[in-house]
Amino acid sequence: MARERTIASRPLTPRGAATKQRIVEGAAELIYLHGAENVSLDTVMEVTNTSKSQLYHYFANKQALIRDVIDLQISRILAANASSLGSLANELSTQSEEARLQLRQSFSDWSNVIENGLCRMRQIGQLDSDTDVAAVAVAMVAAVQGGIVLAKTGRESRPLELAIDMALAYVKRHAGVVRQELPF
Repeated sequence: MARERTIASRPLTPRGAATKQRIVEGAAELIYLHGAENVSLDTVMEVTNTSKSQLYHYFANKQALIRDVIDLQISRILAANASSLGSLANELSTQSEEARLQLRQSFSDWSNVIENGLCRMRQIGQLDSDTDVAAVAVAMVAAVQGGIVLAKTGRESRPLELAIDMALAYVKRHAGVVRQELPF
C-alpha cells in the first residue's frame, strides 16, 4: 500500500508529492514494459523529465524506488477489483454454484499472477529453490483479502497495510542468496 512518507522527517509539499508520484508512475510503466532489472535510473529520469538530484531527493536508490512502484501497483490492483471481489465472493459463494466457480477462478488467476512473479524470483536466485511458490501466492491473496475485510469493517487502511507487510515479510524469509537486492 502506498504509505505517507516524508523526506528528512518533513511532509512533502503538494508539488514535491506530484513530482515523486510522476517518478513512481513513470518507473512503474518502464518496469511493466521492460522488467525491473532492465530499467536504469537514467532511463527513469529521462522518461519522467527529472534530474538526478530530484530522483535522489525522493529515493535513496533503485530499490527504494521499486518499493514505491510495488506500493503503487498493489494499490492499483486493489482499487481495480480486490475490494469488491472478496465481498462478492462472500455474498455469492453460497447462493450460486456457477458464481462460486467463477469467483474461485478469479482468485486463482490473481494467485497465478503472484506465483509467476515468485517463480521468476526463484529462477534468478532471489528465493530459495525449495520455496513452495504456489502456497506462498495463495497465502498472499488470502492475507490481502483478509486485510481488505478488516479495513472495510474498521474504515481504515491499517489492517490491509499490515496484511501486505506480513505477506512481503514472509516472502523475504524465503529470500535466496541475493537477499539485499530484493525490491521490498
